[in-house]
This record gives sequence, C-alpha cells and structure tokens, in this order.
Amino acid sequence: MSQKVRVRFAPSPTGPLHIGGVRTALFNYLFAKKHGGDFLLRIEDTDQNRFVEGAEEYIMEALNWLNIPYDEGIGKEAGMGPYRQSERKELYREYADALIESGNAYYAFDTPEELDAHRKDHEAKGKTFIYNWHNRLKLKNSLTISSEETEQKIASGEEYVIRFKSPEEETLHLKDIIRGEMQVETNILDDKVLFKSDGMPTYHLANIVDDHLMKITHVIRGEEWLPSLPLHILLYRAFGWEAPEFAHLPLILKPTGNGKLSKRDGDKMGFPVFPLQWKTSDGDVFSGYREDGYLPEAVVNMLAFLGWNPGTEQEIFSLNELVHDFDLERVHKAGAKFDPEKTKWFQNQYFQKLDNEKLAEEFKEFLQKKDISTKDLNIPAIVSLLKERATFVSDLWEQGSFFFEAPKDFDEKAVSKAFKPETPEILQKVMDILGNLDVFSSEKVSEAVKGWITSENIGFGKVMMPLRLALVGEMKGPEVFDIISILGKEESISRIRRAVEFMGS
Repeated sequence: MSQKVRVRFAPSPTGPLHIGGVRTALFNYLFAKKHGGDFLLRIEDTDQNRFVEGAEEYIMEALNWLNIPYDEGIGKEAGMGPYRQSERKELYREYADALIESGNAYYAFDTPEELDAHRKDHEAKGKTFIYNWHNRLKLKNSLTISSEETEQKIASGEEYVIRFKSPEEETLHLKDIIRGEMQVETNILDDKVLFKSDGMPTYHLANIVDDHLMKITHVIRGEEWLPSLPLHILLYRAFGWEAPEFAHLPLILKPTGNGKLSKRDGDKMGFPVFPLQWKTSDGDVFSGYREDGYLPEAVVNMLAFLGWNPGTEQEIFSLNELVHDFDLERVHKAGAKFDPEKTKWFQNQYFQKLDNEKLAEEFKEFLQKKDISTKDLNIPAIVSLLKERATFVSDLWEQGSFFFEAPKDFDEKAVSKAFKPETPEILQKVMDILGNLDVFSSEKVSEAVKGWITSENIGFGKVMMPLRLALVGEMKGPEVFDIISILGKEESISRIRRAVEFMGS
C-alpha cells in the first residue's frame, strides 16, 4: 500500500458502546497496526436529540481498558480536527452548497405532513413511497420551482432540506474487501437527505466529508451500513474525490435463535453486551465485562474470533499476534453467533496465565471490599492453590472462603460419611502430631500424618475425610496438607478441636 493506511472508528454518543461496536473498533485497530497506519476516533454526534451525557467518555475509557487506544482524535489532535462532528457543522454547509452548485443535490421544501400524506396514499394503493427520480419532478423542490422562488423561500425562513439527486438508469459496480463485487441499479435508490432543516448534516454527508478530509484510506464498518454504500460511492463521485476501500463486517448474532445481538439478550441470558458497566439516568444498570471480572485480553481475543479466523487451529492470541495475523480477507460474510460460554473459556485461559503475585493483589482488593482481613495469611500461596479451578477473582472466594472464615457448621451429607464413633480419637491424635511439629510446611505435615497413618495401619479415608471436613466444613478444596500449612498450627488445631466438640455434643 503506497499511501499510509488511515482508518477510523466513528461511533455515535447515544449510549454505551455495544460489543458489536467494540469489535468494529478492534478490527480497525488491528488493520491499522498491521499496516503501520493510524487508528482515528471520531465522534459522530450530528443527531443532537439522541446525545447521551457520558457516552463519549465511556467510548474512550472502553478503548483504553481493552488496550486498543486511538492514535488520533479528541485529546490527541493531529491537525485534522475537530474530531466531534458537532464542532464541524459550518464545514458541512459548504460541501452541501457545492453539491447544489454542481447539480448533484437540490433544495426540498416538502413538509413532514405532506410527505406523510404521500406515504399513506402509496400504502393505500399497495405501493411504497420513495422520493427519487420517478416522482421528484412532481414534488415541492428546487427542481420544480424557479431559482427566484427557491431563493425567496429560503430568505423568508421556510424550512427545507437538501437532498442528493440520485442518477437514473445506471448500474453501479461496487467493491467490498469482504463481500467482493456487487451491482446496484440507481433507479431503486432514494434521494437521501444530506442536510437537515436544523442546520445539521445527516450521517451520509458528514461521514463522506470527514473521511475525505481526514484522509481515510479504508472504511471498516458494520454490515448495517452496506445499504448506504451506493450513496456513499455516488457522493465521492459527485465531489470528484477518490473513494476509500470499503469492508463491511458481519453482524454479531444472538446465542440462540435469529437476529442481531441486543442488550436485552444479555439481560435475559445473564451475560454482558457492553465492555464497561453503564448506569442510565433512570437508575438502570447494565453489566460490563470489566466489572464482571473479565480480563481485557480475554475480551479482545473473544471479539477477534467473532467473524474472523486465522485459518489455523490456534485460538489464544495476544494482541501482537492478532496484529500480525489479522487479515480482512479472512473475515466471513455470514453473521457470527455470540457464545457466552466460549467467552468464559477465553477468560479461563487468560486467568490461568496470570502471575500469582498480581492475582493476589486483585484478590486482596476483592477481600477488602468484603471486610475480610488478609493479615497473617499467604495470599499468593492461597491463589496458587485455587487458581486452576477458577475463571474469575470471585471464584477464588467461592473456592477458598474457608481460608478466611472457620466453618460455622458442617455439611450434613459429609458428616454422615466422615464422622464415625472412632473419629474423635483419630482427630485428637492428628492434633497431637501437629502440635509437636516445629516446621509447619505442607511436606512436613504430610510426612508426619501419613507416617502415623501407615504405622497404625488405619485406612486413609478414615483420617483424611474427617480432617478435611473439620478444616473446610465440606468436602471441597485443595490438598489437605496445603490447607493446614497455610492456616498454620494454631488455627488448624482450633478447627479440628471444634469438630471434635461438635461430634461430642
């Protein structure tokens, strides 16, 4: 590629960033980095009625959390800003006027009520109303009224929009990196509004102008924009500009059934569809991957596989590996089904790779929020024992809460199996052995207790089952001698003594 690659992610700040949008940002980022290019963030806020406070900040925070930050955009100016469309509105007017001058656009004065009447009239006749070549000369616009009358209407403050004048009887040949060659007949296109009566451009005009001025070389966006591609190509042609290359990404589909993944699917099925938690002004809270304990690397790896595959068996990719292997040619056309279980699988793979010291710090924060003291306990050692059965930090608590809180009662089923008439005497002997040990490592405790069991010829189950139950309260947890070494001599003996008292009561 002779020209420097420049791509952009251009979300609207109308609420939290859905993972479909995050996937679009990720694919843009990967493509830019693979080709040594720039990844821009542009905020498309031309629809001021739908603007949501905090949404813009949310988008930036989400990209930073996922370690896919933009190179250029708000706060990272590079001479092509402003990067909010609402701050560029004077600019769009010039380009709308240029299209009027060249005959590629026209003023339309039809009121919403008049257009609604046309729609209803068409519906009554079983037709669909489309404002384009076949009826534009019968409607109220600058193609049907004189230039003097047009100027008079504008001067008097009459509301109008500027519409694109779609060509007649032409076959457009379109190209998409993912979807290949396509053909569209221009007769089926409507004359889209480019400039609204409130003085703001529509997405179509602002998008094309900004992409051109910001020197965007590749437009990588969601499949929902595919129907707009003919208009966008025609706009580039009308301005006399070279169009960028286009790639339309497949939809992310619901885990079950048909259709696009929505936030309601996440609510119903209990998984996040947003990168970060989002609180609405009404007090509703939508869960986020970050707050649910997911690692950003796991989320990125999962999203990369929604619609793309490397053509190999490899599934775990670091960000650098994704950059190296990513190729738009390997993105599928068909929609990608979202799989919450696969997301957990990715999380588990990355969780297992975490450094025990780093994980211990996170676990300590989790425990502090629960007002649990971590004093006198070796948290990294606890983490290393529990990690392989865990996917989230919260799982460490579920697996190992007994390290921090002595059991208040004992599992009834386990009691009937483990606590026998001879058990108090056996546990008393274990307490004596533990009390006499100077070195309290897992190995030394194991050696002493197992040595005694073997010498007395007692069945291992008769000792180990009640011992685990005394320490944990149920039949779960890592190796018993590891538990004893972490709890320490005093706490271990105290718990065993309590179990003996329980059996005697």
